[in-house]
Amino acid sequence: MIDFPKPAAKQFLQTLALGRFAVTSNEDQLLFVSNLSGKMNLWSIELPGGFPSQLTFENQSIGSIHVDPKGRYTLITSDFDGDENYKIKVLSPAGGQAKLLIPAEEQTKQFVSHISDDGEYLYYATSQRNPEFFNSFRRNVMTGEEELLVAGEDALTTIESVSEDGCVIAYVKNFSNTHSLIEALDGDKTHILSSEPEEIQEMRRAVVAGRKVYYLTNLHDDHHYLASYDLDEKFSTIIKKLPNASMDELDYDAANQCLYVRTLEGAIAKLYRYTIYGEKWKEVASPFDMFLGLKIAKTGALYVLGSTSTSPMQIFKFTGTDWEPIVTNSVPGVPEEMLVEAETIKYPSFDGLQIEALWFKAPDEVSNGATIFWPHGGPQSLETKAFRSYFQYWLANGYSVFAPNFRGSAGYGSDFMKMVERDWGYGPRLDCVKGAEWLFEQGYAKPDTLYCVGGSYGGYMTLLLHGRHKDLFRAFVDIFGPCDLFTFYHSVPDHWKQMMDKFVGNPDRDKEKFIEDSPITYLENMTKPMFVVQGANDPRVVQAESDKIVNALREKGVQVEYLLLEDEGHGFSKKENELLVFERIVAFLDKQRLGHPVR
Repeated sequence: MIDFPKPAAKQFLQTLALGRFAVTSNEDQLLFVSNLSGKMNLWSIELPGGFPSQLTFENQSIGSIHVDPKGRYTLITSDFDGDENYKIKVLSPAGGQAKLLIPAEEQTKQFVSHISDDGEYLYYATSQRNPEFFNSFRRNVMTGEEELLVAGEDALTTIESVSEDGCVIAYVKNFSNTHSLIEALDGDKTHILSSEPEEIQEMRRAVVAGRKVYYLTNLHDDHHYLASYDLDEKFSTIIKKLPNASMDELDYDAANQCLYVRTLEGAIAKLYRYTIYGEKWKEVASPFDMFLGLKIAKTGALYVLGSTSTSPMQIFKFTGTDWEPIVTNSVPGVPEEMLVEAETIKYPSFDGLQIEALWFKAPDEVSNGATIFWPHGGPQSLETKAFRSYFQYWLANGYSVFAPNFRGSAGYGSDFMKMVERDWGYGPRLDCVKGAEWLFEQGYAKPDTLYCVGGSYGGYMTLLLHGRHKDLFRAFVDIFGPCDLFTFYHSVPDHWKQMMDKFVGNPDRDKEKFIEDSPITYLENMTKPMFVVQGANDPRVVQAESDKIVNALREKGVQVEYLLLEDEGHGFSKKENELLVFERIVAFLDKQRLGHPVR
Protein backbone atom coordinates (compact mmCIF):
# COMPACT_ATOMS: atom_id res chain seq x y z
CA MET A 1 0.00 0.00 0.00
CA ILE A 2 1.43 3.37 -1.05
CA ASP A 3 0.99 6.14 1.52
CA PHE A 4 0.45 9.34 -0.43
CA PRO A 5 0.95 12.75 1.22
CA LYS A 6 -2.14 14.75 2.14
CA PRO A 7 -3.07 17.54 -0.30
CA ALA A 8 -1.19 20.76 0.35
CA ALA A 9 -3.31 23.81 1.13
CA LYS A 10 -1.87 25.60 -1.92
CA GLN A 11 -3.60 23.10 -4.19
CA PHE A 12 -6.94 24.73 -3.39
CA LEU A 13 -5.75 28.00 -4.94
CA GLN A 14 -4.68 26.17 -8.11
CA THR A 15 -8.31 25.60 -9.05
CA LEU A 16 -8.94 26.87 -12.57
CA ALA A 17 -11.38 29.67 -13.22
CA LEU A 18 -14.14 29.33 -15.82
CA GLY A 19 -15.87 32.50 -16.91
CA ARG A 20 -17.90 33.71 -19.88
CA PHE A 21 -18.70 31.16 -22.55
CA ALA A 22 -20.47 30.82 -25.91
CA VAL A 23 -21.58 28.05 -28.26
CA THR A 24 -21.36 28.12 -32.06
CA SER A 25 -24.64 28.04 -33.99
CA ASN A 26 -24.15 24.43 -35.13
CA GLU A 27 -22.98 23.42 -31.63
CA ASP A 28 -19.70 21.99 -32.85
CA GLN A 29 -17.56 24.23 -30.65
CA LEU A 30 -17.73 25.72 -27.16
CA LEU A 31 -15.69 28.84 -26.38
CA PHE A 32 -14.90 29.82 -22.81
CA VAL A 33 -12.73 32.16 -20.75
CA SER A 34 -10.26 30.51 -18.39
CA ASN A 35 -6.86 30.94 -16.76
CA LEU A 36 -5.61 27.56 -18.02
CA SER A 37 -2.38 29.31 -19.01
CA GLY A 38 -2.15 31.16 -15.68
CA LYS A 39 -3.76 34.27 -17.15
CA MET A 40 -7.21 34.90 -18.56
CA ASN A 41 -7.62 34.03 -22.24
CA LEU A 42 -10.19 32.60 -24.62
CA TRP A 43 -10.20 28.84 -25.13
CA SER A 44 -12.29 26.40 -27.14
CA ILE A 45 -13.12 22.72 -27.26
CA GLU A 46 -14.69 20.74 -30.06
CA LEU A 47 -18.09 19.25 -29.24
CA PRO A 48 -19.15 16.70 -28.18
CA GLY A 49 -15.67 16.44 -26.63
CA GLY A 50 -12.13 17.53 -27.33
CA PHE A 51 -8.87 18.95 -26.00
CA PRO A 52 -8.87 22.67 -25.08
CA SER A 53 -7.29 24.98 -27.67
CA GLN A 54 -6.08 28.47 -26.75
CA LEU A 55 -7.56 31.15 -29.02
CA THR A 56 -6.20 34.40 -27.53
CA PHE A 57 -2.85 35.27 -25.98
CA GLU A 58 -3.48 38.76 -24.60
CA ASN A 59 -3.47 37.53 -20.97
CA GLN A 60 -6.27 39.94 -20.12
CA SER A 61 -9.77 39.73 -18.69
CA ILE A 62 -12.46 39.02 -21.26
CA GLY A 63 -15.85 40.53 -20.55
CA SER A 64 -17.95 38.91 -23.28
CA ILE A 65 -17.90 36.46 -26.19
CA HIS A 66 -20.16 36.61 -29.24
CA VAL A 67 -19.85 34.18 -32.14
CA ASP A 68 -20.95 35.03 -35.69
CA PRO A 69 -23.89 32.71 -36.47
CA LYS A 70 -22.27 32.02 -39.85
CA GLY A 71 -18.89 31.20 -38.33
CA ARG A 72 -16.87 34.02 -39.94
CA TYR A 73 -15.61 35.76 -36.80
CA THR A 74 -15.71 35.90 -33.01
CA LEU A 75 -16.17 39.13 -31.05
CA ILE A 76 -14.70 39.57 -27.60
CA THR A 77 -14.36 42.50 -25.22
CA SER A 78 -11.19 42.81 -23.16
CA ASP A 79 -9.55 45.39 -20.93
CA PHE A 80 -5.91 46.03 -19.96
CA ASP A 81 -4.55 44.98 -16.56
CA GLY A 82 -7.87 45.50 -14.83
CA ASP A 83 -8.60 49.06 -16.01
CA GLU A 84 -12.15 48.00 -17.10
CA ASN A 85 -11.90 50.02 -20.31
CA TYR A 86 -13.26 47.13 -22.35
CA LYS A 87 -12.91 47.32 -26.12
CA ILE A 88 -14.62 45.25 -28.81
CA LYS A 89 -12.16 43.10 -30.76
CA VAL A 90 -12.65 40.76 -33.67
CA LEU A 91 -10.94 37.39 -33.79
CA SER A 92 -10.58 34.69 -36.43
CA PRO A 93 -12.60 31.55 -35.54
CA ALA A 94 -9.24 29.74 -35.44
CA GLY A 95 -7.90 32.22 -32.87
CA GLY A 96 -4.72 34.28 -32.93
CA GLN A 97 -4.31 38.03 -32.66
CA ALA A 98 -7.48 39.94 -31.82
CA LYS A 99 -8.03 43.15 -33.79
CA LEU A 100 -9.71 46.29 -32.46
CA LEU A 101 -13.02 46.51 -34.33
CA ILE A 102 -14.05 50.09 -33.55
CA PRO A 103 -11.37 52.75 -33.05
CA ALA A 104 -11.79 54.55 -29.74
CA GLU A 105 -9.97 56.70 -27.21
CA GLU A 106 -7.99 54.84 -24.56
CA GLN A 107 -10.44 55.53 -21.72
CA THR A 108 -13.49 54.55 -23.80
CA LYS A 109 -15.63 51.59 -22.73
CA GLN A 110 -17.44 49.43 -25.30
CA PHE A 111 -19.96 46.66 -24.66
CA VAL A 112 -21.59 44.22 -27.07
CA SER A 113 -25.38 44.09 -26.68
CA HIS A 114 -26.44 41.83 -29.57
CA ILE A 115 -25.45 40.31 -32.91
CA SER A 116 -28.12 39.89 -35.60
CA ASP A 117 -29.11 36.38 -36.63
CA ASP A 118 -27.32 36.76 -39.97
CA GLY A 119 -24.15 38.06 -38.26
CA GLU A 120 -24.15 41.25 -40.35
CA TYR A 121 -25.02 43.70 -37.59
CA LEU A 122 -23.52 44.45 -34.21
CA TYR A 123 -25.47 46.34 -31.55
CA TYR A 124 -23.15 47.92 -29.00
CA ALA A 125 -22.88 50.60 -26.32
CA THR A 126 -19.97 53.00 -25.93
CA SER A 127 -18.92 55.68 -23.48
CA GLN A 128 -17.18 57.69 -26.21
CA ARG A 129 -18.71 61.18 -26.39
CA ASN A 130 -21.14 60.19 -23.63
CA PRO A 131 -19.05 58.81 -20.73
CA GLU A 132 -21.78 59.08 -18.10
CA PHE A 133 -24.83 57.67 -19.89
CA PHE A 134 -23.43 55.86 -23.01
CA ASN A 135 -24.75 55.76 -26.58
CA SER A 136 -25.88 52.64 -28.41
CA PHE A 137 -25.27 51.97 -32.10
CA ARG A 138 -26.08 49.45 -34.81
CA ARG A 139 -22.97 48.74 -36.89
CA ASN A 140 -22.51 46.75 -40.07
CA VAL A 141 -19.68 44.42 -39.10
CA MET A 142 -18.50 44.03 -42.70
CA THR A 143 -18.64 47.63 -43.96
CA GLY A 144 -18.22 49.60 -40.72
CA GLU A 145 -21.29 51.72 -41.40
CA GLU A 146 -23.26 52.49 -38.27
CA GLU A 147 -26.21 54.46 -36.95
CA LEU A 148 -27.06 55.85 -33.53
CA LEU A 149 -30.06 54.03 -32.05
CA VAL A 150 -30.29 55.19 -28.44
CA ALA A 151 -28.56 58.16 -26.86
CA GLY A 152 -28.33 58.00 -23.07
CA GLU A 153 -29.65 61.23 -21.59
CA ASP A 154 -30.72 60.93 -17.96
CA ALA A 155 -29.45 57.45 -17.00
CA LEU A 156 -26.89 54.84 -18.01
CA THR A 157 -28.62 53.33 -21.05
CA THR A 158 -27.85 50.04 -22.80
CA ILE A 159 -29.67 47.76 -25.24
CA GLU A 160 -31.08 44.58 -23.70
CA SER A 161 -32.74 42.77 -26.60
CA VAL A 162 -33.42 43.06 -30.33
CA SER A 163 -36.22 41.36 -32.26
CA GLU A 164 -35.36 38.81 -34.92
CA ASP A 165 -36.14 41.29 -37.72
CA GLY A 166 -34.30 44.14 -35.97
CA CYS A 167 -37.40 46.33 -35.85
CA VAL A 168 -37.91 46.27 -32.08
CA ILE A 169 -35.15 47.27 -29.69
CA ALA A 170 -35.60 47.05 -25.93
CA TYR A 171 -33.22 49.04 -23.76
CA VAL A 172 -32.81 49.64 -20.04
CA LYS A 173 -32.20 52.98 -18.32
CA ASN A 174 -30.29 52.42 -15.06
CA PHE A 175 -30.66 55.22 -12.55
CA SER A 176 -29.21 53.12 -9.71
CA ASN A 177 -28.88 49.50 -8.64
CA THR A 178 -32.49 49.59 -7.43
CA HIS A 179 -34.09 51.96 -9.94
CA SER A 180 -34.32 51.25 -13.66
CA LEU A 181 -36.87 51.44 -16.47
CA ILE A 182 -37.19 49.55 -19.75
CA GLU A 183 -38.31 51.19 -22.97
CA ALA A 184 -38.70 49.79 -26.47
CA LEU A 185 -38.19 51.29 -29.91
CA ASP A 186 -40.79 49.90 -32.30
CA GLY A 187 -40.03 51.50 -35.64
CA ASP A 188 -40.57 55.20 -35.00
CA LYS A 189 -42.53 54.62 -31.78
CA THR A 190 -41.14 54.54 -28.24
CA HIS A 191 -42.93 52.39 -25.68
CA ILE A 192 -42.51 52.90 -21.95
CA LEU A 193 -43.10 49.39 -20.63
CA SER A 194 -43.93 50.25 -17.04
CA SER A 195 -47.57 51.07 -16.31
CA GLU A 196 -46.35 53.51 -13.64
CA PRO A 197 -42.98 54.88 -14.79
CA GLU A 198 -43.04 57.62 -12.14
CA GLU A 199 -42.85 54.97 -9.38
CA ILE A 200 -39.43 53.88 -8.13
CA GLN A 201 -38.94 50.33 -9.44
CA GLU A 202 -36.31 48.08 -10.94
CA MET A 203 -36.97 46.62 -14.38
CA ARG A 204 -34.38 44.27 -15.86
CA ARG A 205 -33.51 41.61 -18.44
CA ALA A 206 -35.82 42.45 -21.35
CA VAL A 207 -36.47 39.82 -24.05
CA VAL A 208 -38.26 40.63 -27.32
CA ALA A 209 -40.33 37.66 -28.52
CA GLY A 210 -42.67 38.39 -31.39
CA ARG A 211 -44.82 41.39 -30.55
CA LYS A 212 -44.22 41.11 -26.82
CA VAL A 213 -41.40 42.20 -24.56
CA TYR A 214 -40.86 40.01 -21.51
CA TYR A 215 -39.05 41.46 -18.52
CA LEU A 216 -38.53 41.24 -14.76
CA THR A 217 -39.82 43.94 -12.45
CA ASN A 218 -40.54 44.64 -8.78
CA LEU A 219 -43.23 47.28 -9.28
CA HIS A 220 -45.36 47.28 -6.09
CA ASP A 221 -43.65 44.13 -4.86
CA ASP A 222 -40.69 43.26 -2.67
CA HIS A 223 -39.49 40.61 -5.14
CA HIS A 224 -38.92 40.66 -8.89
CA TYR A 225 -41.49 38.82 -10.98
CA LEU A 226 -42.06 37.99 -14.66
CA ALA A 227 -44.19 40.35 -16.75
CA SER A 228 -44.79 41.15 -20.41
CA TYR A 229 -45.68 44.17 -22.50
CA ASP A 230 -47.82 43.87 -25.63
CA LEU A 231 -46.49 46.25 -28.28
CA ASP A 232 -49.80 46.29 -30.19
CA GLU A 233 -52.21 46.55 -27.26
CA LYS A 234 -49.82 48.77 -25.29
CA PHE A 235 -50.34 47.26 -21.85
CA SER A 236 -48.41 45.20 -19.34
CA THR A 237 -49.38 41.85 -17.83
CA ILE A 238 -48.08 40.09 -14.74
CA ILE A 239 -47.19 36.51 -15.69
CA LYS A 240 -45.66 34.85 -12.65
CA LYS A 241 -44.74 35.71 -9.07
CA LEU A 242 -42.95 33.45 -6.60
CA PRO A 243 -43.25 33.92 -2.82
CA ASN A 244 -39.96 34.82 -1.10
CA ALA A 245 -37.94 34.53 -4.32
CA SER A 246 -36.63 37.25 -6.62
CA MET A 247 -36.33 36.57 -10.34
CA ASP A 248 -32.84 37.63 -11.32
CA GLU A 249 -32.03 36.51 -14.88
CA LEU A 250 -34.11 35.96 -18.01
CA ASP A 251 -33.21 34.14 -21.25
CA TYR A 252 -35.24 33.27 -24.37
CA ASP A 253 -35.36 29.95 -26.19
CA ALA A 254 -36.73 30.94 -29.60
CA ALA A 255 -36.73 27.38 -30.94
CA ASN A 256 -39.08 26.14 -28.24
CA GLN A 257 -40.85 29.45 -27.53
CA CYS A 258 -40.03 29.42 -23.85
CA LEU A 259 -38.24 31.51 -21.24
CA TYR A 260 -35.68 30.42 -18.67
CA VAL A 261 -35.78 32.34 -15.40
CA ARG A 262 -33.15 32.24 -12.67
CA THR A 263 -34.25 33.11 -9.17
CA LEU A 264 -32.29 34.11 -6.11
CA GLU A 265 -33.61 32.65 -2.88
CA GLY A 266 -31.09 33.83 -0.32
CA ALA A 267 -27.71 32.21 -0.96
CA ILE A 268 -28.93 29.76 -3.62
CA ALA A 269 -30.38 30.06 -7.12
CA LYS A 270 -33.06 28.02 -8.87
CA LEU A 271 -33.93 27.68 -12.55
CA TYR A 272 -37.43 27.73 -14.02
CA ARG A 273 -38.84 27.26 -17.53
CA TYR A 274 -41.90 29.11 -18.78
CA THR A 275 -43.56 27.92 -21.99
CA ILE A 276 -45.02 31.03 -23.58
CA TYR A 277 -47.96 29.65 -25.55
CA GLY A 278 -48.82 26.82 -23.18
CA GLU A 279 -48.34 29.15 -20.20
CA LYS A 280 -46.66 26.34 -18.28
CA TRP A 281 -44.26 27.05 -15.42
CA LYS A 282 -41.86 24.37 -14.25
CA GLU A 283 -38.77 24.21 -12.05
CA VAL A 284 -35.72 22.70 -13.75
CA ALA A 285 -33.87 20.50 -11.26
CA SER A 286 -30.11 20.90 -11.56
CA PRO A 287 -26.86 19.85 -9.88
CA PHE A 288 -25.99 23.47 -9.02
CA ASP A 289 -26.64 25.84 -6.13
CA MET A 290 -25.66 28.85 -8.23
CA PHE A 291 -25.99 29.53 -11.97
CA LEU A 292 -23.25 31.86 -13.20
CA GLY A 293 -24.03 31.80 -16.91
CA LEU A 294 -26.60 30.41 -19.33
CA LYS A 295 -26.56 30.08 -23.12
CA ILE A 296 -29.32 28.78 -25.36
CA ALA A 297 -28.31 27.31 -28.73
CA LYS A 298 -30.35 27.74 -31.92
CA THR A 299 -31.70 24.22 -31.40
CA GLY A 300 -32.95 25.12 -27.96
CA ALA A 301 -30.22 23.16 -26.18
CA LEU A 302 -29.37 24.72 -22.83
CA TYR A 303 -25.77 25.22 -21.67
CA VAL A 304 -25.13 26.31 -18.09
CA LEU A 305 -22.12 27.45 -16.08
CA GLY A 306 -22.83 26.41 -12.52
CA SER A 307 -21.25 25.75 -9.15
CA THR A 308 -21.79 24.66 -5.55
CA SER A 309 -19.78 25.55 -2.45
CA THR A 310 -17.78 22.32 -2.90
CA SER A 311 -17.78 22.09 -6.71
CA PRO A 312 -15.81 24.59 -8.85
CA MET A 313 -17.42 26.10 -11.93
CA GLN A 314 -18.53 23.56 -14.52
CA ILE A 315 -20.25 23.82 -17.91
CA PHE A 316 -23.10 21.38 -18.48
CA LYS A 317 -25.58 20.81 -21.30
CA PHE A 318 -29.20 20.17 -20.36
CA THR A 319 -30.80 17.62 -22.65
CA GLY A 320 -34.30 18.08 -21.28
CA THR A 321 -33.97 15.26 -18.77
CA ASP A 322 -30.27 14.98 -17.88
CA TRP A 323 -27.28 17.25 -17.31
CA GLU A 324 -24.37 16.28 -19.56
CA PRO A 325 -20.92 17.54 -18.45
CA ILE A 326 -19.11 19.53 -21.16
CA VAL A 327 -16.27 21.22 -19.24
CA THR A 328 -15.57 19.71 -15.84
CA ASN A 329 -13.44 21.29 -13.18
CA SER A 330 -12.08 20.23 -9.80
CA VAL A 331 -9.56 21.18 -7.15
CA PRO A 332 -6.28 19.62 -8.35
CA GLY A 333 -5.45 16.50 -6.35
CA VAL A 334 -8.19 17.08 -3.77
CA PRO A 335 -11.20 14.74 -3.53
CA GLU A 336 -14.55 16.51 -3.18
CA GLU A 337 -15.20 14.91 0.20
CA MET A 338 -12.29 16.98 1.59
CA LEU A 339 -14.07 20.21 0.67
CA VAL A 340 -16.23 21.99 3.23
CA GLU A 341 -19.93 22.51 2.55
CA ALA A 342 -21.52 25.80 3.61
CA GLU A 343 -24.07 25.73 6.41
CA THR A 344 -26.79 28.39 6.25
CA ILE A 345 -27.54 30.04 9.59
CA LYS A 346 -29.66 33.00 10.69
CA TYR A 347 -29.25 35.42 13.58
CA PRO A 348 -31.18 38.50 14.79
CA SER A 349 -29.54 41.87 14.30
CA PHE A 350 -29.66 44.90 16.62
CA ASP A 351 -33.21 45.81 15.49
CA GLY A 352 -34.56 42.27 15.24
CA LEU A 353 -33.99 41.95 11.48
CA GLN A 354 -33.03 38.38 10.57
CA ILE A 355 -29.63 38.14 8.86
CA GLU A 356 -28.60 35.05 6.91
CA ALA A 357 -24.98 33.95 6.82
CA LEU A 358 -22.87 31.12 5.46
CA TRP A 359 -20.78 29.22 7.99
CA PHE A 360 -17.87 27.05 6.90
CA LYS A 361 -16.41 25.09 9.81
CA ALA A 362 -12.79 24.01 9.39
CA PRO A 363 -12.36 20.22 9.74
CA ASP A 364 -11.34 19.19 13.24
CA GLU A 365 -8.14 17.55 12.02
CA VAL A 366 -6.79 20.85 10.62
CA SER A 367 -8.66 23.51 12.63
CA ASN A 368 -6.45 26.07 14.37
CA GLY A 369 -9.38 27.49 16.32
CA ALA A 370 -9.42 30.77 14.35
CA THR A 371 -12.23 32.21 12.21
CA ILE A 372 -12.21 34.61 9.26
CA PHE A 373 -15.12 37.06 9.25
CA TRP A 374 -15.85 37.87 5.58
CA PRO A 375 -18.12 40.86 4.77
CA HIS A 376 -18.86 40.58 1.04
CA GLY A 377 -18.40 43.24 -1.63
CA GLY A 378 -21.05 45.09 -3.57
CA PRO A 379 -22.59 46.03 -1.21
CA GLN A 380 -25.76 45.21 -3.17
CA SER A 381 -24.45 41.77 -3.95
CA LEU A 382 -24.43 38.67 -1.73
CA GLU A 383 -22.42 35.68 -0.64
CA THR A 384 -23.82 32.56 -2.31
CA LYS A 385 -23.20 28.84 -2.29
CA ALA A 386 -20.89 29.17 -5.28
CA PHE A 387 -17.37 27.79 -5.03
CA ARG A 388 -14.71 30.07 -3.54
CA SER A 389 -11.23 28.61 -3.92
CA TYR A 390 -9.84 30.99 -1.28
CA PHE A 391 -12.53 29.94 1.22
CA GLN A 392 -11.44 26.32 0.80
CA TYR A 393 -7.78 27.42 0.99
CA TRP A 394 -8.44 29.19 4.29
CA LEU A 395 -10.32 26.15 5.56
CA ALA A 396 -7.44 23.84 4.60
CA ASN A 397 -5.14 26.15 6.56
CA GLY A 398 -7.33 25.69 9.61
CA TYR A 399 -9.46 28.87 9.47
CA SER A 400 -13.24 28.61 9.66
CA VAL A 401 -15.14 31.19 7.56
CA PHE A 402 -18.24 33.22 8.47
CA ALA A 403 -19.87 35.23 5.65
CA PRO A 404 -22.95 37.32 6.58
CA ASN A 405 -25.42 38.67 4.02
CA PHE A 406 -26.02 41.93 5.91
CA ARG A 407 -28.77 44.38 5.03
CA GLY A 408 -28.24 45.72 1.53
CA SER A 409 -27.48 42.27 0.13
CA ALA A 410 -29.33 41.00 -2.95
CA GLY A 411 -31.48 37.87 -2.79
CA TYR A 412 -33.68 38.88 0.14
CA GLY A 413 -36.10 41.30 -1.48
CA SER A 414 -35.96 44.88 -2.70
CA ASP A 415 -36.64 46.50 0.67
CA PHE A 416 -33.75 44.59 2.25
CA MET A 417 -31.44 45.55 -0.62
CA LYS A 418 -32.29 49.26 -0.35
CA MET A 419 -31.32 49.35 3.34
CA VAL A 420 -27.69 50.09 2.49
CA GLU A 421 -28.45 53.06 0.24
CA ARG A 422 -27.19 56.30 1.84
CA ASP A 423 -26.38 54.20 4.89
CA TRP A 424 -23.10 52.46 4.18
CA GLY A 425 -21.83 52.59 7.73
CA TYR A 426 -24.67 52.13 10.22
CA GLY A 427 -27.13 49.27 9.63
CA PRO A 428 -24.76 46.95 7.70
CA ARG A 429 -22.00 47.63 10.24
CA LEU A 430 -24.21 46.70 13.18
CA ASP A 431 -25.37 43.57 11.32
CA CYS A 432 -21.70 42.59 11.15
CA VAL A 433 -21.20 43.39 14.82
CA LYS A 434 -24.14 41.16 15.74
CA GLY A 435 -22.70 38.46 13.51
CA ALA A 436 -19.43 38.56 15.43
CA GLU A 437 -21.30 38.48 18.73
CA TRP A 438 -23.32 35.48 17.48
CA LEU A 439 -20.05 33.64 16.82
CA PHE A 440 -18.95 34.42 20.37
CA GLU A 441 -22.28 33.26 21.84
CA GLN A 442 -22.11 29.99 19.91
CA GLY A 443 -18.56 29.36 21.10
CA TYR A 444 -17.28 29.41 17.50
CA ALA A 445 -14.88 32.29 18.06
CA LYS A 446 -13.46 34.76 20.57
CA PRO A 447 -12.14 38.27 19.96
CA ASP A 448 -8.55 37.00 19.96
CA THR A 449 -9.37 34.26 17.40
CA LEU A 450 -11.52 36.32 15.00
CA TYR A 451 -9.99 38.04 11.94
CA CYS A 452 -11.81 40.43 9.60
CA VAL A 453 -11.00 40.07 5.89
CA GLY A 454 -12.96 41.82 3.12
CA GLY A 455 -12.70 43.11 -0.44
CA SER A 456 -14.24 46.16 -2.14
CA TYR A 457 -17.24 47.16 0.03
CA GLY A 458 -16.08 44.33 2.28
CA GLY A 459 -12.73 46.11 2.47
CA TYR A 460 -14.52 49.33 3.42
CA MET A 461 -16.43 47.44 6.12
CA THR A 462 -13.18 45.90 7.36
CA LEU A 463 -11.68 49.38 7.77
CA LEU A 464 -14.82 50.69 9.46
CA LEU A 465 -14.99 47.76 11.87
CA HIS A 466 -11.31 48.34 12.67
CA GLY A 467 -12.03 51.97 13.48
CA ARG A 468 -15.24 51.44 15.44
CA HIS A 469 -15.15 47.88 16.82
CA LYS A 470 -11.50 46.90 16.95
CA ASP A 471 -11.95 44.88 20.14
CA LEU A 472 -14.08 42.30 18.30
CA PHE A 473 -11.15 41.20 16.12
CA ARG A 474 -7.49 40.33 16.42
CA ALA A 475 -6.35 41.72 13.03
CA PHE A 476 -7.71 43.06 9.72
CA VAL A 477 -7.15 42.54 5.97
CA ASP A 478 -8.48 45.19 3.56
CA ILE A 479 -8.55 44.25 -0.15
CA PHE A 480 -9.13 47.38 -2.29
CA GLY A 481 -11.61 49.04 0.07
CA PRO A 482 -12.31 52.82 0.16
CA CYS A 483 -11.37 54.63 3.37
CA ASP A 484 -12.90 58.07 2.72
CA LEU A 485 -16.41 58.46 1.28
CA PHE A 486 -15.67 62.02 0.16
CA THR A 487 -12.75 61.09 -2.07
CA PHE A 488 -14.41 57.80 -3.11
CA TYR A 489 -17.51 59.71 -4.27
CA HIS A 490 -15.44 61.92 -6.59
CA SER A 491 -13.10 59.23 -7.97
CA VAL A 492 -15.50 56.59 -9.29
CA PRO A 493 -15.87 55.93 -13.07
CA ASP A 494 -17.99 58.41 -15.01
CA HIS A 495 -20.86 55.98 -15.57
CA TRP A 496 -21.21 55.53 -11.78
CA LYS A 497 -21.52 59.24 -11.02
CA GLN A 498 -25.25 59.54 -11.70
CA MET A 499 -26.11 56.72 -9.28
CA MET A 500 -23.83 57.79 -6.44
CA ASP A 501 -26.35 60.15 -4.84
CA LYS A 502 -28.74 57.28 -4.14
CA PHE A 503 -26.06 54.63 -3.71
CA VAL A 504 -23.80 56.41 -1.19
CA GLY A 505 -25.24 59.88 -0.69
CA ASN A 506 -24.21 63.43 -1.50
CA PRO A 507 -21.08 64.88 0.12
CA ASP A 508 -22.63 68.34 0.44
CA ARG A 509 -26.14 67.43 1.57
CA ASP A 510 -24.98 64.46 3.64
CA LYS A 511 -21.69 65.89 4.91
CA GLU A 512 -22.16 64.75 8.51
CA LYS A 513 -23.21 61.27 7.40
CA PHE A 514 -20.17 60.99 5.13
CA ILE A 515 -17.91 61.93 8.04
CA GLU A 516 -19.66 59.45 10.34
CA ASP A 517 -19.44 56.58 7.82
CA SER A 518 -15.87 57.16 6.56
CA PRO A 519 -13.33 54.78 8.12
CA ILE A 520 -10.66 57.50 8.01
CA THR A 521 -12.69 59.37 10.65
CA TYR A 522 -11.77 56.69 13.18
CA LEU A 523 -8.08 56.56 12.41
CA GLU A 524 -7.08 57.08 16.05
CA ASN A 525 -8.93 53.91 17.05
CA MET A 526 -7.14 51.73 14.48
CA THR A 527 -4.38 50.07 16.47
CA LYS A 528 -4.60 46.41 15.44
CA PRO A 529 -2.27 44.88 12.79
CA MET A 530 -3.50 45.37 9.24
CA PHE A 531 -2.69 44.05 5.76
CA VAL A 532 -3.83 46.13 2.76
CA VAL A 533 -4.02 44.93 -0.86
CA GLN A 534 -4.60 47.27 -3.81
CA GLY A 535 -4.63 47.08 -7.61
CA ALA A 536 -2.76 50.00 -9.20
CA ASN A 537 -5.25 50.17 -12.11
CA ASP A 538 -8.42 49.89 -10.03
CA PRO A 539 -11.02 52.25 -11.57
CA ARG A 540 -13.63 51.70 -8.84
CA VAL A 541 -11.55 52.17 -5.69
CA VAL A 542 -8.48 54.06 -6.83
CA GLN A 543 -5.01 53.49 -5.40
CA ALA A 544 -5.13 56.80 -3.52
CA GLU A 545 -7.71 55.29 -1.13
CA SER A 546 -5.34 52.57 0.05
CA ASP A 547 -2.30 54.87 -0.02
CA LYS A 548 -4.12 57.27 2.28
CA ILE A 549 -5.04 54.73 4.97
CA VAL A 550 -1.66 52.95 4.84
CA ASN A 551 0.35 56.18 5.12
CA ALA A 552 -1.86 57.52 7.90
CA LEU A 553 -1.59 54.31 9.95
CA ARG A 554 2.16 54.06 9.47
CA GLU A 555 2.57 57.63 10.69
CA LYS A 556 0.80 56.53 13.88
CA GLY A 557 3.14 53.57 14.27
CA VAL A 558 0.49 50.93 13.52
CA GLN A 559 1.78 47.69 12.01
CA VAL A 560 0.63 47.75 8.37
CA GLU A 561 1.67 45.53 5.48
CA TYR A 562 0.90 46.88 2.00
CA LEU A 563 0.81 44.92 -1.26
CA LEU A 564 0.35 46.97 -4.43
CA LEU A 565 -0.33 44.97 -7.59
CA GLU A 566 0.94 46.99 -10.56
CA ASP A 567 -0.91 44.92 -13.21
CA GLU A 568 -4.32 44.48 -11.59
CA GLY A 569 -7.50 46.47 -11.11
CA HIS A 570 -10.51 45.67 -8.94
CA GLY A 571 -9.82 41.94 -8.74
CA PHE A 572 -7.32 39.33 -9.86
CA SER A 573 -7.04 38.47 -13.55
CA LYS A 574 -3.67 36.72 -13.21
CA LYS A 575 -3.24 33.50 -11.26
CA GLU A 576 0.22 34.46 -10.00
CA ASN A 577 -1.27 37.56 -8.35
CA GLU A 578 -4.16 35.63 -6.85
CA LEU A 579 -1.75 33.08 -5.39
CA LEU A 580 0.48 35.84 -4.03
CA VAL A 581 -2.38 37.70 -2.36
CA PHE A 582 -4.02 34.77 -0.61
CA GLU A 583 -0.75 33.19 0.46
CA ARG A 584 0.28 36.55 1.92
CA ILE A 585 -3.08 36.82 3.70
CA VAL A 586 -2.62 33.44 5.40
CA ALA A 587 1.00 34.28 6.26
CA PHE A 588 -0.19 37.56 7.82
CA LEU A 589 -2.96 35.86 9.80
CA ASP A 590 -0.64 33.10 10.95
CA LYS A 591 1.87 35.67 12.16
CA GLN A 592 -0.78 37.42 14.23
CA ARG A 593 -2.22 34.17 15.53
CA LEU A 594 1.09 32.64 16.54
CA GLY A 595 3.19 35.49 17.71
CA HIS A 596 1.82 39.01 17.60
CA PRO A 597 0.53 40.33 20.94
CA VAL A 598 -3.13 41.33 21.18
CA ARG A 599 -3.60 45.07 21.69
